[in-house]
Amino acid sequence: MTATLPAGLCVTARVPASSANLGPGFDSLGIALGLYDEIAVRTTDSGLTIRVEGEGADEVPWDSSHLVVRAIQRGLESAGVWADGLDVVCRNVIPHSRGLGSSASAVVGGLAAGRALAAKFDPQLAGSEAELVQLASEFEGHPDNAAASVLGGIVVSWTENDQVADGERPGRAYFAVRLSPHPLLRAHVLVPEERSATAHTRGLLPETVPHGDAAFNASRAALAVVALTQRPDLLIPATADRLHQGYRAGALPLTTAWIARLRAAGIAATVSGAGPTVLALTTGEFPAELRELAIAEGLRVLEPAISEGVRTD
Repeated sequence: MTATLPAGLCVTARVPASSANLGPGFDSLGIALGLYDEIAVRTTDSGLTIRVEGEGADEVPWDSSHLVVRAIQRGLESAGVWADGLDVVCRNVIPHSRGLGSSASAVVGGLAAGRALAAKFDPQLAGSEAELVQLASEFEGHPDNAAASVLGGIVVSWTENDQVADGERPGRAYFAVRLSPHPLLRAHVLVPEERSATAHTRGLLPETVPHGDAAFNASRAALAVVALTQRPDLLIPATADRLHQGYRAGALPLTTAWIARLRAAGIAATVSGAGPTVLALTTGEFPAELRELAIAEGLRVLEPAISEGVRTD
């Protein structure tokens, strides 16, 4: 039986950006980055009001079709509660359509806010991080960005098909574990003005890949876990990829050029998610001359902290 929340309950969710793949870990490796969207939600007697500030404010719908609103409602539903009305304020910092997990962050923030509202009504309805990873990944279709925004740090995620009875539609179960980054590890992102649609860049990938390329990526993905947590001196080989970046290179010329330039300079650089942002991982400062050149070519150069996961209050 669904319980209706009283008016006047308030929560705020603060959710980080993320970068997925990290080179070889296609749809499995992710990292949480300290660029934060904030979602403030209050239950009301009826209706829906939504306001959006910052990134994407003029581009997203201000109604019930907004991704954050849908995620809040799913979070409430998963807890077995309902709100007659909602007042939602989204303060966006994460760039949209740049490969920094903005949609996953919206989903995670909305779900976390919904569950936090339920928990204010009844603390036993708070839910777990594992449930949040599952719910968010159902929206996304893969868990790498969503898991990073939930758990923080570095994540290894995976998907399993549920075993179901004959005639039933199979479901998917999503899982992730958090890894603590090496204390010297630093993340830098080079963010172009141009945008990229994940559906388009994913469509550039072939249905099959050579066995040698698959074996190459399997070894590099395993090595990446070691490099990111224990041996950052191995970051260059550990971030090499043959599975997806090469197939997308033609659609991301500026990104591809900068990855090559950075790697030639000894900096472990990859496409951030589906691009066009470049993720660079170092144990020291980003070279000043490369920063100046990137800015001259229209890139924003940011150094977000490797962050904790979503938080609500």
